[in-house]
Amino acid sequence: MVQTQSLSTLTICGSVQVYSSWRNRVKLEKSSGLIGDRCVSCQFLRRSSSSSFLRSHWKSLKQRNMMRVEARWPFQGGDQGLDPNSERSESANEDILIFFFQLDLATRVQCALNMEQYDIAQQLREKLTEVEEEAIRLQELKRGSSSKSEAQDKGISIIRLRADLQNAIDGEDYGLAAKLRDEISKLEAESLAVSAKALAFENAEYAFRLGQKLKHKAFGYRAVVCGMDPVCCESSSWMEAAEVEKLPRGSNQPFYQVLVDVRTHPDLLVAYVPEDNLLAPEKPDKERFDHPYISFLFYGADTAGDFIPIQQLREKYNKPRHEVPFDSQDED
Repeated sequence: MVQTQSLSTLTICGSVQVYSSWRNRVKLEKSSGLIGDRCVSCQFLRRSSSSSFLRSHWKSLKQRNMMRVEARWPFQGGDQGLDPNSERSESANEDILIFFFQLDLATRVQCALNMEQYDIAQQLREKLTEVEEEAIRLQELKRGSSSKSEAQDKGISIIRLRADLQNAIDGEDYGLAAKLRDEISKLEAESLAVSAKALAFENAEYAFRLGQKLKHKAFGYRAVVCGMDPVCCESSSWMEAAEVEKLPRGSNQPFYQVLVDVRTHPDLLVAYVPEDNLLAPEKPDKERFDHPYISFLFYGADTAGDFIPIQQLREKYNKPRHEVPFDSQDED
């Protein structure tokens, strides 16, 4: 019940149609009986970019003095010469939005069934299936499930090339043998890389957990973890712009999708941050934290001030519920 109420604060109007590529665009279609014209999601999905609308939305709120913008961290960028926007991630934002669409469509299907609107429920269920299939495809691509099969395919190719290499040597065609040997070496390197990525996702260890409040070491902003990868899954151009290779552990470390407090950084929203750049507070952080995604990703805050991820978010990352240790002094 708590989850349904939180979803209602950011409802999606109508049903979602997934194109061949999620990144191309999400189109909003109206379904009679379950539509409102004033919902927040409908507004930002009608714009050219969901994230750009949300950023402009928070700008307007700031201009109307609806929220207080606090002083910025005095040492932004540290020694890296970067600013917080260097870790902005549109792909992380899209990943969160598609997760929201899944939640909202599932809620609307149940709502239609409760109202005995079975035709609408079926239409919404079909749209939900499309979104889920696209989410699974992107998840597998990102997490290396497809890398396993790719590594297997490369292994088969290597076996065949080795057989061709032996035949070339037996036939004293040393020019062909040298060419095949180079091709085998290249495939072996590629196979090792994709296998390592798949293995990293299976054996990942994280220093931080979903819903935990953290602080950026260099930029000083407060953030909440809402997703995680065992290695950097962004593009090479993104990693170059963010100077990932200058980090102590480079790209081969956990990276976190984090929500950034919009009171201090209303233009950032979602960042993709390496573990090296995050720090857990020494004392529980119970201060106010504002972000438009909080209401549908978390049930609320626990006694330590961290946020409690909804069950679907924990299942997405295969994480158990975090139990706050009981402190008898809290009752005194």
